[in-house]
Amino acid sequence: MIIKTAKFVKSSSSFALCPVASMPEYSFIGRSNVGKSSLINMLTGNKKLAKISGKPGKTQLINHFLINDKWYLVDLPGYGYAKSSKMNRYIWNSFTDKYLKQRENLLNLFILIDCRIKPQSIDLAFMEDMGENSIPFSIVFTKADKISKGKLSKNIQIYKNEMLKNWEEMPNYFISSVVSMAGKSEILNLITEINKNTVFENKKKPKRF
Repeated sequence: MIIKTAKFVKSSSSFALCPVASMPEYSFIGRSNVGKSSLINMLTGNKKLAKISGKPGKTQLINHFLINDKWYLVDLPGYGYAKSSKMNRYIWNSFTDKYLKQRENLLNLFILIDCRIKPQSIDLAFMEDMGENSIPFSIVFTKADKISKGKLSKNIQIYKNEMLKNWEEMPNYFISSVVSMAGKSEILNLITEINKNTVFENKKKPKRF
């Protein structure tokens, strides 16, 4: 897939305010400071599309971007630590959870994991919740350029071992680096494949084949 256009559509402070669910939608989420904005900008080829900040918790709304006038890329608030009040975090988590479990045109969720750290309970619990609610997702291991190939391979295997304690098989995953562009074509190819096998009945309800 070649991304020719990536346009900001709107930021929504609640699920009800999201754009009409008329196109395929792919969302990105992860713990704060996992490199989500950088990954989105790398995938779209636009360094200014998603705002990058060294301050965890910068994304506080549901941000919709229209890609090639055909599908939505959605930047979701991160979970976990953020320099904000408990009330604000509760609000973000509430509308994000409602979006994930009720957004009818969400075809795949990309869950970002920092490949340099050991499996975290908050990530594992979040993926377990997605699985229990039949929300299709893929894992994206970020920041692969920041460790050696040997260490990366070892860390991925540790993650696999942890996941297989509760999962029959390892969920689909990608290894990414915004420096080397690793993972870009693979992630976009998955989106292309899903789009090909999905139709929208009455331009609203998706059906996967």
